[in-house]
Amino acid sequence: MLTIDAQVHAYERDHPGRPWAAVLHGPPEVTGAQLVKAMDDVGVDGAILVSVWTMYRYDASYALQVYEQFPGRFGLVKPVEPNDPAVADTIAEWAATKGRVAIRIMMVPGVSTDPADPGINRVLAEAARHGLPVNLMCRGRLEQVAVLAALHPSTRLVIDHLGLAQPFEPPPPAEPFAELPKLLALAAHDNVVVKITGACTLSHEPFPYKDLWEPLGRIFDAFGFERCMWGTDWTRAVALLTYKQGVEAFRVTDRLSDSDRATLMGGSLQKIYNWMPSKA
Repeated sequence: MLTIDAQVHAYERDHPGRPWAAVLHGPPEVTGAQLVKAMDDVGVDGAILVSVWTMYRYDASYALQVYEQFPGRFGLVKPVEPNDPAVADTIAEWAATKGRVAIRIMMVPGVSTDPADPGINRVLAEAARHGLPVNLMCRGRLEQVAVLAALHPSTRLVIDHLGLAQPFEPPPPAEPFAELPKLLALAAHDNVVVKITGACTLSHEPFPYKDLWEPLGRIFDAFGFERCMWGTDWTRAVALLTYKQGVEAFRVTDRLSDSDRATLMGGSLQKIYNWMPSKA
């Protein structure tokens, strides 16, 4: 079974040549080499490398460096700034970049909550024009996403991390799936898919996190496995679990058939991002 992680991050230690904008919870560095070793140790064939917004904002140069260092192992996602008047040019340039699979909007304070916001709508329209899915970091904004999905039916919208708030360290939220109904409502839009990334950080139980399977089952039933992509959101989760646990929890469960597991852990991603790994 080809196994592809839908979201990982890599970054260097802070240095003047590529300074951090802020500190992301996790190790002092996660180099491309360290990331590839972690993947190889548990049989993950490839991953979507998402340039770290917290540290690098809209500069994807380190992700591009890792891509060149390990050809065939990573597809690339770059955050874009919807408030930037030149964002259409940024998207066009990224669309022409080797290895790119998607762009990302970080729906943080400062990014409008208005579904009619011209900047956000410009990003979604330009992404569709270039055939790029748009990842949305949109916790707390699922109702806004529903309107955007209806406005842009030709744009593939990818909901990061189940659209739910996820912890950086223990304990998990008391009611981690409180907003699940808002996510399930998005299944009515054929252009919306869900990244099942970081899900293990929401569990109140130890590995293999059996309390996750009822809410995850509701997501799978609503969207179908073809619109769900497994991933770890490594290394944001290091204080809660190991990389191996994030992978193996989905391999050992008896709640997935072999065919559903193959779709969830790589098959759907190949179609959604039009990408698959190829070890050089």
